[in-house]
Amino acid sequence: MALINPYIHFNGNAEEAFTFYKSVFGGEFTKMLRYKDLSSPDYPIPENDANRLMHIALPIGKSNSLIGSDVMEMMGWVTENDNRNTISISAESREEADRLFNGLSEGGAVEMPITDGPFGSYFGMFADKFGVQWMVDFTPNR
Repeated sequence: MALINPYIHFNGNAEEAFTFYKSVFGGEFTKMLRYKDLSSPDYPIPENDANRLMHIALPIGKSNSLIGSDVMEMMGWVTENDNRNTISISAESREEADRLFNGLSEGGAVEMPITDGPFGSYFGMFADKFGVQWMVDFTPNR
């Protein structure tokens, strides 16, 4: 089965966002490349973009990764609504669902508090403090 790994673009705060995500999910970054790491005479990187992240990856669970980058200033800005989608997390327990929901929503805006839903699912939705939309779900006996 193919894996789906969300890729999120940021306007210069990818490292801050991923440090926050790491504090919630745990683990270690498997890759972190800055634009300056790829600078060459053929492809010079502007000084204001040099320290931005070109690529960062954080393993989540057994087979997934959350991946992201900063957009270079010369390429324009991404808006939270144009270039981001909702990331859905299927937790393995109610306790894990609570931990992830509470951790990721800290400083953000809860759209739907995590609670038991009509279809037997324990579910909640929010935007984190970086504007990324999340859904957390635990469905027993899945």
